[in-house]
Amino acid sequence: MVVNVVSQKRMLEILSRSNTGDQTSRICDRFLSTLILLNLVAVSLESIDALRLSHGRAFMLFEVVSVTIFGLEYCLRIWAAAANEDSRFKTALGRRMEYIFSFTGLIDLLAILPSLLPLILGEVDLRWLRVLRLVRLLKISHYSSALEDLVSAVRSEKAAFGAALYLFCIALFISSSLMYIVEHHAQPEHFSSIPTTMWWSLITLTTVGYGDVSPITPVGKLVGALTAMMGVCAVALLTGIVASAFSNQLSKRQDLFEAEIVSALSDGVISEDEMRRITKMQKQLGMSEEHTRAIIELLRDRHVPK
Repeated sequence: MVVNVVSQKRMLEILSRSNTGDQTSRICDRFLSTLILLNLVAVSLESIDALRLSHGRAFMLFEVVSVTIFGLEYCLRIWAAAANEDSRFKTALGRRMEYIFSFTGLIDLLAILPSLLPLILGEVDLRWLRVLRLVRLLKISHYSSALEDLVSAVRSEKAAFGAALYLFCIALFISSSLMYIVEHHAQPEHFSSIPTTMWWSLITLTTVGYGDVSPITPVGKLVGALTAMMGVCAVALLTGIVASAFSNQLSKRQDLFEAEIVSALSDGVISEDEMRRITKMQKQLGMSEEHTRAIIELLRDRHVPK
C-alpha cells in the first residue's frame, strides 16, 4: 500500500509542471507539449484536401499514436490524483473525481474524445472532429498558468471591467442608432435596421473596420469618425484594465511567495512541509531553484535575527 502511494505521488510529480531539478518531469513536459503542438500542425495540414488525400494514412497513424499517448496520460493522471495532498478531499475517490471534473480534467478528456466519437456515434462530420481536436491546445494549461492568471485578473477587476463593457455597449447602441438614422435611406441594404447596423458599429468600435460597409453621406461619415474615435478609447480602456490586472496578479503571487518564505523562516528553520509548499509556489511562478534560493537567503538575512 505504501509503495502504491509513493508510486502515485511520483507519477503526479512527473505529470505536473516540472521543477528545474526533476529531469524526468521536465522531459515528460517537453514531450507532451511537443506532441500537442504537432497535433495542432497535423490538424491544420489535414484540412488541406491535397495533403489529406496523399498522406491520409500518415495522418491516421499519427492520430492513433497521439490518442493512445493522451489516453494513457489521462488514465495515469486519474490514478495519480489519489496522491494529490493539495486536494480538498481526503479520500482517493474524491481526489480522482475532483480531477475528472476540473477544467484540466475535462480538457484531457476532450483531447481523446474526438477520436472515440466515430466509434460511439458512427458517421460524424470530420470538420467538427478537427475543431474538437484543436481543443488539445488547452492541454498546455498543465504546464502554464497563463489562462488561470488571465481569469483571475479579470475576476479581480470585474467591477472596472464591467464598467468598461457597459460604456462600450452604450457606444455601440448610440453609434448604431445614429448611423441607422442618417444612412438608412442612402443604403437600405446595409443599414436596414438598428440590429443590422450594429455589425458595422461593432467592427468599427473594435478598430477592425473590414471596409465592406461604410457611410456615404456627409453626416454618416461624421458619425463614422466619431465611432472610430470612441472605439479607440473603448479598446484602450479595456486593454489597460486587463493588462494592469494581469500585472497585479503576477505581483500578488510574488508577494504571496515571499510571505510564505517569511512565514517559514519565522522559527529560523524551513521544515520539509514548508519547503514543499514553497516549491509548489515556485513551480506556479515558473521560477528557477537558484532564484528561489536567492530569495530565501535574502529574506533570511532580513527577517531571521543574528
